[in-house]
Amino acid sequence: MQNARIAIVGAGLAGLYAAYSLEKKGIKDYVILEAREILGGRIASTIHSDGKPDVSGVGGFDLGPSWFWPAFQTDMARLVDELELETFQQFETGDMLLERSSSQPPERTRGYVNSPPSMRIAGGMYSMIDALYRRIDSARVVRGQAVRHLRMSEPNVELVSENANGETFSHFAEHVLLAMPPRLVESQLTFSPALPNEIARQWRETDTWMAPHAKYIAVFDRPFWRDQGLSGEARSAVGPMVEIHDASTPGGQAALFGFLGVPADVRSRVSEEELITACRTQFVRLFGSRAENPEAEFIKDWAKEIYTATDTDQRSSGDHPMPALSPSLGAWANRVTGIGSEWSREFTGYLAGAIGAVDRGLESF
Repeated sequence: MQNARIAIVGAGLAGLYAAYSLEKKGIKDYVILEAREILGGRIASTIHSDGKPDVSGVGGFDLGPSWFWPAFQTDMARLVDELELETFQQFETGDMLLERSSSQPPERTRGYVNSPPSMRIAGGMYSMIDALYRRIDSARVVRGQAVRHLRMSEPNVELVSENANGETFSHFAEHVLLAMPPRLVESQLTFSPALPNEIARQWRETDTWMAPHAKYIAVFDRPFWRDQGLSGEARSAVGPMVEIHDASTPGGQAALFGFLGVPADVRSRVSEEELITACRTQFVRLFGSRAENPEAEFIKDWAKEIYTATDTDQRSSGDHPMPALSPSLGAWANRVTGIGSEWSREFTGYLAGAIGAVDRGLESF
């Protein structure tokens, strides 16, 4: 049994930033409960693609989100500066490719440059997770315990968690911060007494960003597509990838990545090896024979992540309504607060949304 003033459920960006923010306010009486053995939530790196350190020498390419936009995501930019993280601009110099039909060769057209520019973090977005973790009390982070049950136990809330061996543990807190997607909260956590019907409905109907998607990355010895005057960006109606970008790091390794357009339920019937082969074949179609032999390949299917996606997410519409942060009436009023990115007012589902949702959630109680 462990008591704390505040319990944070989830150790992704929202959960770790919440702990960091609490400590800055002088509040050190908290506990973070994370279901996975690895931190980060939907921020994932090729270094930790299987939950273990990578031994292939491949750097930290993003398997989850890659970009942020400092020009208008100012709170995110402030945090990046505060954590002293190095940033660089997404490479977009050169032409892009359009693949309209399997019966026609790719069409080359003038590239599109984002304005304001999309920015990335050196070492991958996981560098932000590492930086936050180094700045909080690591003894207050409990890994490998999935919260299953929230029970009112006046004057506290009891959180019952379970490890991989089926052992259960109880934690007691005055307030619970839910640093996870609303839909996961509603589907995976049992509340006693039950949540109000309207809150449960709102949370259940809020799509989880990234949950239905998959991402493929191929690493090369050099960015050979740039020699052809290409930016590495492509759009395809053929697939399996529909959107492709340069994922190279300045002065480091070269890479391309793409978002798969194949629906999650279809991907579930195809082996990972088949998907990787199909993605590699598409890169060869687009960028030529030098794409045939990447130094390393990674695929991340977020729909298979039980702590990210539910069955409902397999058929996600991609809509992002803004659900209520917490019940305003009843037993759970002022006891639980949602701080995952989907609760953001402005940047729902984005990294900046996690920052905004945490700030909003902490203000609310």
